[in-house]
Amino acid sequence: MDTLTGIWVPLVTPLRHGELDVSCLQRLAARVVADGAHGLVVCGTTGEAAMLDLAEQQVALAAVLEVTRGRCPVLLGVGGNDTFAAAGRVLEFDEAPLAGYLVSTPAYVRPSQQGLLRHFETIADATERPIVLYNVPARTGVQLELATAQRLAERPQFAAIKEAGGSLSHIAELLAHTRLSVLCGDDGLLFAALCGGAHGAISASAHIRTDLYVQLFDLLRAQRLAEARRLAARLQPMMQLLFSEPNPAPLKAALAMQGLLRDELRLPMVPASAVCRERLAAALEALDSIPRYQPAGQPSSAAQTAQAARANDATTTRYSLAHAKAAL
Repeated sequence: MDTLTGIWVPLVTPLRHGELDVSCLQRLAARVVADGAHGLVVCGTTGEAAMLDLAEQQVALAAVLEVTRGRCPVLLGVGGNDTFAAAGRVLEFDEAPLAGYLVSTPAYVRPSQQGLLRHFETIADATERPIVLYNVPARTGVQLELATAQRLAERPQFAAIKEAGGSLSHIAELLAHTRLSVLCGDDGLLFAALCGGAHGAISASAHIRTDLYVQLFDLLRAQRLAEARRLAARLQPMMQLLFSEPNPAPLKAALAMQGLLRDELRLPMVPASAVCRERLAAALEALDSIPRYQPAGQPSSAAQTAQAARANDATTTRYSLAHAKAAL
């Protein structure tokens, strides 16, 4: 399987009394990897990256890399509306063993397509690592058009796109007219996008029962459409709830119900409403009734978790957690 395919999970950033909860983040990352995630994203939108400073982002990334130890590729989210600041941010992380950078279109300033082209090219010039484009007009106010994606795709460094424009037809156009690996960024469109040929997804919802999202991906790759459709129907209610209020508030509430973190966010994000939490509890109970999925040839979740714990106790690499924490 190519690296930039499959089910990728954009990790939330656990907080405790306003500070990063590093041990909780590591347990969460180890759990998601053990449940079969094909890749992780650190400091994406779901990770509240806009509310984390550089030192905190360094700590979060080092913590996840310490757990994954190359067993699972990791992307780092890069955002912001200042092109040169974003390029400088890339330079801060380029020693890390990353699969690449997930770079969003700049928010608020609404540049032209020529401006978007130069934005991405300037950031790519700062690194040799792969770039995953991120089109999310609902958050940024600007659409990365097909012609611009095609221009960028002429450069091999631009390897994939997270497409969150809410349009299946745009996903189809990207698949038909670019060489990019297309990753669905709209969880509600996940099943249809995968049926249409998308190479995978970067799915916040896949925090909850990651194994079932991997199962859905595997069923569709095996062309077992009826089984995949039934599973997608069972996942859909939770997906809808997780985006019924601003992400990642419902997601953190659900993970807190599972005992995986504190239900804490940074302003301007606030916790999910009581009504949302009540509905999430019922949806979690429904998902818990579905048998766990273990792909053929993959170690059990318990074995993978033990392996992650052993890796966590080992001496860290040059891009170390101890080094990153010293920056705080």
